[in-house]
Amino acid sequence: MGLLACNNRSNQNIQSTQNNQSIQNNQISLDEAIGEMLLVGFRGTEIDNTHHIWRDIRDYHVGSVILFDFDAPTGTRGRNIKSAEQVKSLCSQLHELSPTLLIGIDQEGGRVSRLSTKYGFPTILSAQKSAEKGLDTVRHYARLTAEMLHELGINLNFAPVADVNVNPACPVIGGIQRSFSTDTDRVTQCCKIWIDEQRKASVASCLKHFPGHGSAKGDTHKGLVDVTQTWQRRELAPYRVLSDCDMVMTAHVINRRLDPSGLPASLSPRITSLLRDSLHFSGVIVTDDLAMGAIINEYSLEQTLRMALEAGADLLCLSNNGSNGYDPDIVPKVVKIIKKLVADGTVDPNRIILSAQRIRKLKERLSTTVR
Repeated sequence: MGLLACNNRSNQNIQSTQNNQSIQNNQISLDEAIGEMLLVGFRGTEIDNTHHIWRDIRDYHVGSVILFDFDAPTGTRGRNIKSAEQVKSLCSQLHELSPTLLIGIDQEGGRVSRLSTKYGFPTILSAQKSAEKGLDTVRHYARLTAEMLHELGINLNFAPVADVNVNPACPVIGGIQRSFSTDTDRVTQCCKIWIDEQRKASVASCLKHFPGHGSAKGDTHKGLVDVTQTWQRRELAPYRVLSDCDMVMTAHVINRRLDPSGLPASLSPRITSLLRDSLHFSGVIVTDDLAMGAIINEYSLEQTLRMALEAGADLLCLSNNGSNGYDPDIVPKVVKIIKKLVADGTVDPNRIILSAQRIRKLKERLSTTVR
């Protein structure tokens, strides 16, 4: 072995020792930190110690889960939701297993209401319809949603939608009334109301979909969507004004005006840097679902995880609810890949620790306990 090789091995050992010391100083192990970064979907309206999500939380330290009513791989409903009593019991089981667990859901109102009237929950108007009726109506539905989630034990809502309705025909935003308005100030006002009401109820808010999905002509659930020619810089305004929000979700849209490389925003270091450095957001960054067509049609799981980590994502959304099917072993597979990326020097473990710290800081603010 030559001198250069010896020096490289020595430097690697020194770096490994420094990384381990850093992890110890932060009082969180690498395994725990990786688990904190995982937001996982699962099937079932109740859980026990035979369920893989039980194993994933206990053995792999998974720190967040997401609930759905619709199971996309089978095309059936009732995946996690059947009634208020059942959801409350499920959340209690999850919190008993991990009192600090984030339990997330998409409860925007209108078409995107996982807790819908078919399961006995109250009607929540869509963002667009509530905004058309005025800010008092927006506050009414925001408060109703927040109190309902709190009562159930759900402490993270992937709402409000901060997309500006640039293209009213957008199939996944304007076309289904998910945007509050074409007016940027109105969007910001409505989002602030939702954040305030959810914060009062100890429910974390997530602005989405950064850096703006409202001008899109396509659906990232199905494949790549490029907003380069339609996106407007004013779509950043809600994120700038509301930079103290708990969480921001990055979209899978391509925006070459912000990143000429053409990477989806969720996998783009440049777009994450815009959010962190220019808009001064210091909270948790979560990817949109990594099982969506815009991602799985283009990248392998290992490529996706590497790029999301390199981009600076804190929370990796693994819905287990995409067209690529359901995998009860998705968590062990993801953990193995991330540990391999750390072991071969591709990902700095301290970068993972930093994300875990951001997530734990959010959890401390929420004071998540069994409700």
